[in-house]
Amino acid sequence: MAHAGEVLGFEEYVRTRQDALLRSARRLVPDPVDAQDLLQTALVRTYGRWDGIADKRLADAYLRRVMINTRTEWWRARKLEEVPTEQLPESSIDDSTEQHANRALLMDVMKVLAPKQRSVVVLRHWEQMSTEETAAALGMSAGTVKSTLHRALARLREELEKREREELAGRALDVKERERCAA
Repeated sequence: MAHAGEVLGFEEYVRTRQDALLRSARRLVPDPVDAQDLLQTALVRTYGRWDGIADKRLADAYLRRVMINTRTEWWRARKLEEVPTEQLPESSIDDSTEQHANRALLMDVMKVLAPKQRSVVVLRHWEQMSTEETAAALGMSAGTVKSTLHRALARLREELEKREREELAGRALDVKERERCAA
């Protein structure tokens, strides 16, 4: 166990940072159980290298990088039986408040992004890392981060607009159906 003034030991680090790290994992994978598995796997991998992290203040960045790499490995190893569909399944929302609905929608829309794009969006917008910090965490140039973020945000906007059009079209059909039944 670390003494006062020394860097945190691994166990203490995990205890103090667990919630924030789980939030990061949750943003990288949509399923809460997968997020817990991702964090656990990243912690196991990090534990083996803990002594090699000279500056423990960078432990969060190191662990995020391990989570991103692990998620990418999982994505590449996904089963070939997965078939993309035109229509996404309905997402369940436990809480009916608008904030939770918006968060669920955003998490669902994030699924359309490639893993690299998703990582950049998560680090820049949720983790509020600078362009340079994101570039260092992902092992890419600042220019690549900017262009990837630009393309990812454009893709998210496109998907949200598409869903809004589909929702409006669905409402219009509902209104016409009610008018027809009332006549």
